[in-house]
Amino acid sequence: MIKNKYWKRAIQIAWPSVLESFFISLAGFIDTFMVSSIGPSAVAAIGLTTQPKFIALSFFIAIAISVSALVARRKGEDNKKMANQTMVTAMLISVILCLFVSLIFIIFTPQILKLSGSSSETHDLGVTYFKIIIAGMIFNVITMVINSSQRGSGNTRISFTTNLVSSIVNIIFNYLLINGNLGFPKLGVTGAAIATVLGGFVAAIMSFSSLFRKSSYMSYKLIRRCKLYFSNYIFEEILKLGSNIFLENIAARIGFLVTAITAAKLGTDQFAAHNVGMNLLSLSFSFGDGMQVAAVALTGNALGARKKDEAIKYGRTCQQIGFTISIIISIILVLFRKSIFRMFFDDEKVIEIGSIITFYLIFIVIFQISQIIFGGALRAAGDVKYTLAVSLISITFIRSAATLFFVNVLNLGIQGIWMGVMTDQVSRFIALGLRFRKGEWVNLKI
Repeated sequence: MIKNKYWKRAIQIAWPSVLESFFISLAGFIDTFMVSSIGPSAVAAIGLTTQPKFIALSFFIAIAISVSALVARRKGEDNKKMANQTMVTAMLISVILCLFVSLIFIIFTPQILKLSGSSSETHDLGVTYFKIIIAGMIFNVITMVINSSQRGSGNTRISFTTNLVSSIVNIIFNYLLINGNLGFPKLGVTGAAIATVLGGFVAAIMSFSSLFRKSSYMSYKLIRRCKLYFSNYIFEEILKLGSNIFLENIAARIGFLVTAITAAKLGTDQFAAHNVGMNLLSLSFSFGDGMQVAAVALTGNALGARKKDEAIKYGRTCQQIGFTISIIISIILVLFRKSIFRMFFDDEKVIEIGSIITFYLIFIVIFQISQIIFGGALRAAGDVKYTLAVSLISITFIRSAATLFFVNVLNLGIQGIWMGVMTDQVSRFIALGLRFRKGEWVNLKI
């Protein structure tokens, strides 16, 4: 009965976040699918922008994760005013920083994509797509800060709703603008980028409007009534947590970028298949990410209320649910290995490459979802230095070294790329799992 109580609460918090992350990833998957009608070069071009885009977002991902953990703690302490001031402070920091980061990335887009491994077939398409995406990043940032605050307060449904609608808007305008349907101009890759930004714009409006609901813990009315502005103290809290999470993200992106550059050098067809594989990995990641959100909110609230045993139980429950999900995903991948890639490509050689990639994905998703949830519980407790060290060692060094060794020394091609990914996921699973099971993380203070 007790176990059912934790499962019920975890699922109640998790399902909107799981679906939110899933629809975000699904939108990227559908972007790739709809662009694949143009050809492998278009798929590869969009794939080139993935890691640079996430490097640009690393600042804001760090702020969002920090805010979610801090708001969860403040709610556990029943301090609604400070929870809202945390969001306000984070929003001011994020908007100013976003304008600066966007400008830098737009100016240096050609150089960034060259560094990412662009070729004559993919460079111009990638530059166009990336500039539009970065120009619209401000909408993503606003949505991230508000939604992360709402998630920390236990309201995960608003994130699900905004991202579901955003994905639908994205898909509709993909249909209209990529191939010029229903009288709209045929814009190809440019149309896909515009559709993505429009989806982000709608999500930002919906997230902001959530602050005006009477039932919302994060409340514009409270912010205005109490005149909540920027707080130096809260800024230091965000900086303390966020700096480590930011370094962890950057460390991760360096490893991911090494993988992407190495894969790009294998040729356009292999890189196109690799990017579809990464979209599948992103879809599986979405389930782990959703469960991580539940782990952050539930363990953070329990720790804020000084219920350490409950924090551990919620962490374990989220892990059990995540493991069940990963087994289901692996079974689906086993059954539909080649069929998935036939949705994107007609060339049997590319489909065969995709089948090889899916074989590795079957095992990777099991380790990936588990390690994401372990990491979420540790970050909610403020154990960000350890998670940083794990990312630095596993992704930046182990993954990069393994990938380069398997591809450049053993000449394993695309298999070497995914063996490197597997090595990284297994090492993070072991390191974060052991830390979680020790249980010392519940004694940390933030």
